[in-house]
Amino acid sequence: RTVHENGNRGTDHGHGNVIWVAGGKVRGGRIYGEWPGLGPTQLHENRDLAITTDYRAALATVIGRHLRIGDSPLAQIFPGAPAARANLAGLVEA
Repeated sequence: RTVHENGNRGTDHGHGNVIWVAGGKVRGGRIYGEWPGLGPTQLHENRDLAITTDYRAALATVIGRHLRIGDSPLAQIFPGAPAARANLAGLVEA
């Protein structure tokens, strides 16, 4: 949901979210990514939680580790995806 109310005193669907990863090889108990905050200069379009991690980077990390495939095949699965942040590499045990 958006941080600020709309004209009807409700909230709209937002676009910032979380990604939950579960499984035996997941290195749990950690937060991967960044918290942008909820201040006026930190919100997307002054009303919505800012996205700090492209979901494709998180999925590529999990799929790459699980299927043991490299960057080239992952680029074909997720074309145009940004490179994964360094801290995502520790998300799933090799």
